[in-house]
Amino acid sequence: MSLKEASLFGTNTTSFTEYTAHIESNGSLQLREKALVRKIDLFLLPTIWLMYLLSYIDRTNIGNAKIAGMQHDLHLSSGQYSISLIVFFISYVIFEVPSNLILSKSRPSIFLPTIMILWGTVTCCMAAVKSYRQLVALRFLVGVLEAGFAPGVLLILSSWYKREEQSKRFAVYISAAILSGAFGGLLAGAITKDLEGAHGIRGWRWLFIVEGVASIGWACIARFLLLDFPRTSRCLSEDERRLAYERLLITNDSRLGDEHRLGPFQAINRTLSNWRVWLFTAGYMAIVGSSTLSYFYPTLVEGLGYESNKAQYMTVPIYAVAFVTNAFTGYFSDKVPHHRGIIISGWLTISLSCSIATTIAMDFKARYVLLVFMAAGLWSTNALSLSFASSTFAHMSREVRAVSLAFVNAMGNLAQIYGAYLFPSEDAPRYIMGFSVVSAMCAFGVGVYGVLYVVARKGLLDK
Repeated sequence: MSLKEASLFGTNTTSFTEYTAHIESNGSLQLREKALVRKIDLFLLPTIWLMYLLSYIDRTNIGNAKIAGMQHDLHLSSGQYSISLIVFFISYVIFEVPSNLILSKSRPSIFLPTIMILWGTVTCCMAAVKSYRQLVALRFLVGVLEAGFAPGVLLILSSWYKREEQSKRFAVYISAAILSGAFGGLLAGAITKDLEGAHGIRGWRWLFIVEGVASIGWACIARFLLLDFPRTSRCLSEDERRLAYERLLITNDSRLGDEHRLGPFQAINRTLSNWRVWLFTAGYMAIVGSSTLSYFYPTLVEGLGYESNKAQYMTVPIYAVAFVTNAFTGYFSDKVPHHRGIIISGWLTISLSCSIATTIAMDFKARYVLLVFMAAGLWSTNALSLSFASSTFAHMSREVRAVSLAFVNAMGNLAQIYGAYLFPSEDAPRYIMGFSVVSAMCAFGVGVYGVLYVVARKGLLDK
C-alpha cells in the first residue's frame, strides 16, 4: 500500500464515501482487497468450521454414550444423568465472559487451539470414569474449557469482516452444528458398535477416546492455520495486515485504532449499561430456547409415529433442510444487511406457526413436515442473530465487544438448562407443554427482532 493510500486510511474521520471513491479510482486496491478476503476465508472458515464440529460432537457425545451402555455401567439414575448434562452448561455459561476477556488480550491462534487440546484431553479421560461423581466433575471441566471457543469465534469473525460480509460467514460456522446433528449420531453408532470390546474396552468408552483424540489432533493443526487479529496476525504480510485493519477501520467505524486498552471491569460495566446488548440478549435467548427442540428430534419423530431405528434416520432430512435454508439466509442477508431484524422475525413467525400447527394436526406426515420447517426457521435465525449482534457491536473497543458477544452467547445458552425438561416422554405424542413454550419464545423473539429492525432503520443502533 502506498503512502498516499495509507494517509487516506489512517484516520477514523475518513468517510465511507471517500473510501469507496478511492477504491473506484484505484482498481488495484479493490482487487487486493478481494484477494485478501479470499485468503482470510481460506485460513479462518475451514479451520473454525472443523473446530466447531468437533466441539459440538464432544459436548453432545454423552447422549450417544448413554445409549451405548454408559448409564448401565455407571449405575446412573435418570436424575443423575440429567445433572451430568446440565452441569456442562452451568460452567459453560459462567466462564464465557472471562474466557473472551483473556482472548481479547492474547493471540487466538494460541488460545483457541490450547483450550481445544485441553477439552479433547478431558474428553479422553471420560473414557476412564468409574462413578457418577467422576463423570459430573469431568463434564463440568469440559464446560469450563469449551466456554472460550464459541464466543471466541464470534470475536474473531467480527474482527476480520465488514458488517455486510458477516452473515454468510456466521452461516458457515453454524452449519458445523447442523451437520453434527445430522451425522454425529450415525458416527457415534458406528464407533460404539465396531469397537465394542476392543482391547477389553467398552464401545462407549472408545467413543470418548476417538472423539477426544480427533479434537487434540485438529487443534495441533489449527495452531498454524488460525489468524490472530488484523494488526498482529503472522500469517499475513505487512501490507495485508495493514489493508485488513484499515478497511474495517473505515467501513465498520470500529475502534480498531484505539490504543487505550480497557480493564475487565470497565469492559463489563460498559456492556451491562448498553441497552442494545440487552435487546440482543433477549432475542438470542428466545432463539436458543426454542432451538432446544433439536435435542428431542429423535424422540419427537418417534412420537409422531416412527419406529425407534427409523426415527434416527428420519432426523437427517430435518437437518438437511436446515442446512440449505441456513446457507441461503446467510448469503441473502449480506445483500440486505439493514434488514436482518425483519428476516429473523420472518423466520421466527414461520417457526411459531409450525409449532402451533404441530399440536393441532393429527396426521403424522403433516406433523413431520411442520417439524422440518420449524427447525429450518430456528437454525436459520441462529447464525443471523449472531451476525446481527456482531455487526452492531462493531463500533465497540475489542474488550467491550468481547464481553458483549460472550454475554449474549452465554445468556442464550442458559436455555440449554431449562430446555432439557420441555418434552417429557409422558407428553407424547402431542407434547403440548413443549410446543407451547417454544411457541411463546418464538412469539417473543418476533417482537424483539421487530423492535431491533425498527431501531436499526432509524439509525439508533449505531449511535
